[in-house]
Amino acid sequence: MSTTRYKIFVSSVQKELTEERHAVKEFIAHDPLLSRFISNVFLFEDIPAKDRKPDDIYLNEVERCDIYLAILGNHYGSKNENGKSPTELEFEYATKTLRERLVFVKGDDDKTREPEMAKLVNKAGRQVTRRRFSDTPGLIREVYASLIECLENRGDFRSSPFDDSICDGATLKDIDNGEVTAFVETAEAAGRLKLKGARTPKAVLQNFNLLRDGRPTNAAMLLFGKNPERFFNNAQVHCFHFHGTEKRKPIASQQPYAGRLLEVIDQAVEFVLGKIDRSVGTRATDVQAPVKFEIPRPAITEAVVNAVAHRNYRHNGFVQVFVFADRIEVWNPGELPPGLTPELLREPHGPIPCNPLIAEPLFRVKYVEKAGTGTTDMIADCREAGLPEPDFEQHGPHFVVTIWRDWLTEKVLAGYNLNDRQKEAVRYIKGAGRINNAIYRDLMGISERTSVRDLRQLADFGIFAKVGSTGQSAHYVIAKAKFVKDKSWENPS
Repeated sequence: MSTTRYKIFVSSVQKELTEERHAVKEFIAHDPLLSRFISNVFLFEDIPAKDRKPDDIYLNEVERCDIYLAILGNHYGSKNENGKSPTELEFEYATKTLRERLVFVKGDDDKTREPEMAKLVNKAGRQVTRRRFSDTPGLIREVYASLIECLENRGDFRSSPFDDSICDGATLKDIDNGEVTAFVETAEAAGRLKLKGARTPKAVLQNFNLLRDGRPTNAAMLLFGKNPERFFNNAQVHCFHFHGTEKRKPIASQQPYAGRLLEVIDQAVEFVLGKIDRSVGTRATDVQAPVKFEIPRPAITEAVVNAVAHRNYRHNGFVQVFVFADRIEVWNPGELPPGLTPELLREPHGPIPCNPLIAEPLFRVKYVEKAGTGTTDMIADCREAGLPEPDFEQHGPHFVVTIWRDWLTEKVLAGYNLNDRQKEAVRYIKGAGRINNAIYRDLMGISERTSVRDLRQLADFGIFAKVGSTGQSAHYVIAKAKFVKDKSWENPS
């Protein structure tokens, strides 16, 4: 059987990290395992001096590589006419061309770095997991562990994925047959399952590839086990409620949820819904009065489901859900699949489930979709509700989704000296999602000078945030609550 061979591009500031770059290349070339899979490690020095040209030659090398490996230190490096160093240009191009990116940062104190490098370290950390090291041996250890994980994820070691592996110590007696039957009934009622043949719990598990050699897989136990926490102590969702906008004691309330994944998802969602504002409508169209939450329920559900379904179950951490006065945060132990970035989550993209055997049953009961529309639906739901768009970021070994609450309540707005036009602008932007100078002028029948002054004042207050600088594309959106100057609303009585 032939072995796939990969190329690695090493990016760093040349003068500062020469020793580290060469050490990485030498180690990979002589390591018995890595050298089987990695054919070439490209360094700046590999190009003869006479052939070294501006940035485009290195960007071409980035595009030819399979894995982009960045080593970041204290210095930013020389800048081009646009004020960017080759290292930052290479990182941006690796992101744009969907290279798999590994980032290693020397030292723990980001305050000692040049300001541009500190920003680049922070920028990389919002997209991929940054691994820290203090010396060359430490770098080698981190590079080795990262490349092994990378090769495992690519399937080069042919090891079984977590969800497809046999659950150690579990038998069919550990499966709750009633839960399997209930799942089938729910999936059929949702119109996403038409079983043919036997309908016994064992047959259903086999139909969804949840048995291996007659024994339950990890996915089977997480979905249908009688006591999943007996086998997976980390398969929990921990929920926290804080009155303010920071993780500070006293904690208003907290609750760990453990058990089967569908139950845990429902409990976590209900925890959040119980902490946010809601309004009750009339019974004009139904026997029950409709309830509308300040954050659309589907957006909250999507964030929790994604965290539970796509997390790295080999990681010992828990999924965590934080309810703050201004936002909801969902922390997921894991990273995005190679080729998928936080920016791409804002665009239409195909589904890339990290745990496909877990995701499939969730799809059948309408907890997830297969179209890759979950994050774009979240964005649309929040905009329709007059909320800022959610944030998607990588924080170390965790992927974090932030959903912003409707902090612009009547009570908050009363604390600002807004004129009637500005109050109307706030109401408009909550429905439309954005406003620009021309729209505001037409709505209010005012001069351009007055329009510019009103909108600029709303931005100065931290109520609006400007997107774009000039031209027709420039517009305003609702600012995120972290920019608000008056925070008396953080601790309601």
